[in-house]
Amino acid sequence: QVQLVESGGGLVQAGGSLRLSCVASGRTFADMAWFRQAPGKERDFVAVISWTGGTTNYADSVKGRFTISRDNGKRTVYLQMNSLKPEDTAVYYCATGRRWGSDSTSAGNFDTWGQGTQVTVSS
Repeated sequence: QVQLVESGGGLVQAGGSLRLSCVASGRTFADMAWFRQAPGKERDFVAVISWTGGTTNYADSVKGRFTISRDNGKRTVYLQMNSLKPEDTAVYYCATGRRWGSDSTSAGNFDTWGQGTQVTVSS
């Protein structure tokens, strides 16, 4: 069973940047995704990257500001977040283990999750 550990969250002012990392305990030959959950809200899709890194997809709310990437040699997926806004405040989770052929933007289709890392953007 693969385990995921996120890091890199913190407090940043609006307009600032953060880079999140997610390290897998074993090799994961699968899509890796980032989701986020604000207090009282559902867990929302942020970005996903294919095993090769050749295919990515982003939520409309983060397109042009966030970049997902991965280094399979280091078993790590990254989320570079620029031009952060207060509405980006949430706990960010990485995920893998998507059911084959299922919607990669739906949290329910992933079976392995990290513990999350808090991102707080002040105005």
